[in-house]
Amino acid sequence: MTAATVVLPGAGAVKARTERLSRSQARRVALAAQGLHRPRPPRPTRGPGERQVTATVRRLGLLQIDSVNVLARAHLVPLFSRLGPYDVGLLDRLQSRTPLQLVEAWAHEASFVPVETWPLLEWRRRDFRDHAWNAISSALENHPAELAAVRAILAERGPVTASEMHELLEVDGGTRRPAKEEWGWNWSAAKRVLEYLFFTGEVVSAGRSLQFERLFDLPERVLPRAVLDAPPVTDAEAIKGLLELGARAHGVATVRDLRDYFRLRRGITNALVPTAVAELVEEGVLVPVDVDGLRGPWYRHRDAAVPRRAAGTALLSPFDPLVFERTRLEELFGTTYRIEIYVPAAKRVHGYYVLPFLEDERITARVDLKADRRAVGGGVLRVQSAHAEPSLAAADYGATAERLAVELRTMAGWLGLGDVVVEPAGNLAGALGAARPGG
Repeated sequence: MTAATVVLPGAGAVKARTERLSRSQARRVALAAQGLHRPRPPRPTRGPGERQVTATVRRLGLLQIDSVNVLARAHLVPLFSRLGPYDVGLLDRLQSRTPLQLVEAWAHEASFVPVETWPLLEWRRRDFRDHAWNAISSALENHPAELAAVRAILAERGPVTASEMHELLEVDGGTRRPAKEEWGWNWSAAKRVLEYLFFTGEVVSAGRSLQFERLFDLPERVLPRAVLDAPPVTDAEAIKGLLELGARAHGVATVRDLRDYFRLRRGITNALVPTAVAELVEEGVLVPVDVDGLRGPWYRHRDAAVPRRAAGTALLSPFDPLVFERTRLEELFGTTYRIEIYVPAAKRVHGYYVLPFLEDERITARVDLKADRRAVGGGVLRVQSAHAEPSLAAADYGATAERLAVELRTMAGWLGLGDVVVEPAGNLAGALGAARPGG
């Protein structure tokens, strides 16, 4: 340990003692905080239960939701990465049945968060004009008649989807769907109004339909009484609380990383984050650290462990919390990763839906995966390409392919797919095919 003065922009100087971590130690801290530093426990007969799923979400702080379903819904895969095969119905029950454990909110992006985090996000609901895009924030001025009608229908009927609300308003001649050439999503007025009410917290999600449409309802019919009756949280307290949640989930991080976890990068956060970080350092919640070879300052959460080794394997969704912040991923793991979903097919380097492969404390490969449920024989997990990371020696391709094959087999079983098929694309495809991930 070495004495140091930590200077935070806008917050003055805070005297603190600075630890020193090697990059390997910092990686292990990050993996332990995320529950990825050791092999998953042997699967019990019934698989992980509600308690394990709830504890994992609380450890992560949030699960990002995304509509892409080429493999599995984005919020489902991080739990598989940490728990192995589990009943995805557990997650549905946790966010749609009483007593509610998870609630949908704007956090990193649209996310499931533990229900006790809901009050910490009130500042964003109040400051919607700084945080919501125009299709949502303009609904108040652009659709006043639909807004009044939607409020009345929700009060009378209870949970409805946006498509159901659109039909109800069409009966009264009160809505229309934008023309194709109009800017933004092709959202009806009903959808825009509902998303405005959801962003501001006037309505909440009561779960999702079979088509994964959000079910909108009033908070008093969905949220636990303890959450509804919770005392107000000041903006400063909320930002400080969210920074600590992000620090706990990261283990070790820069301020940039901490801001990114709950998207604390606009409006009032610009003034409140530096002060909150300084207070967390002064209180000993954040411990300043130097990470060898990396620009700082970095901070370790006081409860973060430094394991002596990491020995887990996992396929990581593009929306996994470990890979949220691409700069952090590159700094700690030496992996340059870009999601290529929105890149034209001819310009993609690694594929459409690419998952990094974590092996011990390194990311050694990446695979472009697709759940092809129309294939004969019960469907297949299709490996459309398999690439070794530049840091992986050619002599180690076989060993990595063997461990990756086990993970792919396990994932295929969890998804209910009968086989794994490796396409001949990528420099690891040959070794992976030889490892016979399909059986």
